[in-house]
Amino acid sequence: MERRKIIIAGAVLGCLGVLLVHFGNPVNMGICVACFIRDIAGGLGFHRAAPVQYIRPEILGFILGSFLIALINGEFRPRGGSSPLIRFFMGAALMIGALVFLGCPLRMVLRLAAGDLNALVGLGGFIFGIFIGIQFLKKGFSLGRSQKQPVANGLAMPTLALALLALVIIAPAFIHFSVSGPAASHVPVLIGLGAGLLVGVVIQRTRLCQAGCFRDLMLIRDPHLLYGTIAIFMSALVMNIAFKYFKLGFIGQPVAHTEHLWNFIGLAVVGLAATLLGGCPLRQVIMAGEGDTDAGMVFLGMLAGAAVAHNFGLAASGDGVPVAGKIGVLIAALFLITVGFAFSVPAQLSKKGGTTLGV
Repeated sequence: MERRKIIIAGAVLGCLGVLLVHFGNPVNMGICVACFIRDIAGGLGFHRAAPVQYIRPEILGFILGSFLIALINGEFRPRGGSSPLIRFFMGAALMIGALVFLGCPLRMVLRLAAGDLNALVGLGGFIFGIFIGIQFLKKGFSLGRSQKQPVANGLAMPTLALALLALVIIAPAFIHFSVSGPAASHVPVLIGLGAGLLVGVVIQRTRLCQAGCFRDLMLIRDPHLLYGTIAIFMSALVMNIAFKYFKLGFIGQPVAHTEHLWNFIGLAVVGLAATLLGGCPLRQVIMAGEGDTDAGMVFLGMLAGAAVAHNFGLAASGDGVPVAGKIGVLIAALFLITVGFAFSVPAQLSKKGGTTLGV
């Protein structure tokens, strides 16, 4: 029954990823958590990259959908306080890696299902990053325990989502809307919100996570979550062929580049960050809706990372990865590895009976 739920959730996600393209989202970008958060940062004026400015209702739906279903099922549990500032910066590092690759792990699967072989290189990097993260987990890596928090803390992210939804509907003058480029292509607000609500519900109920599927497979030999990722790929593949979106190759893929080394490194950074944080970007957004304020800090970190990436010229484009982006993603990787070592040392010392260091 659990396997069936995971497969159904993956199939829903894969189909929506293509249907949202059919209704107006950019090609091969029906759903991309990193790209959509980047667009939201631009819509709020946090960066001035004109082609990527729009408050994506899908992200707001992810948060609100997970909040509502968690509330209905008694799983809305405000919690947090586990190294929030470190999580914020890890979220920013994750976003820099994603914008060097040009997509989150979910978009990687959707790109691959549309024939983009650059995503296959990214998949290799993603798995490598998760493998590195697992080595830290084996050494006792932990950002600390979450603590129960007042209900108001758990309501912060759903409230923010409602406020952003009001802004995209009212469209005041201080909100930015792209007139060309990827963010100018979007579905009507109600369709985006409805799809987001559905994704928020199914992911909250199944805990589907692209990073978790490979982590569990390598760490505890559990393929449970992997069935969901395979279902995303297969359903999106069928839909892409049906809608004639499928185009096999490396060259000429939409919103993608062919710098293989940096596709690999970009998603390796994402895989490492997601493993240490306990979930991929989509899973972080879903947990934020459930009342997890630590995941909320990761979300805000991703928002800030998107602003930094575009304000300082780190983000890749179809033309490739700028020098600043290559330096930035290497710095992000170094930061994550440093965090991995720093937060593994106390566990190692405690096992040996030594004095635990405060970090």
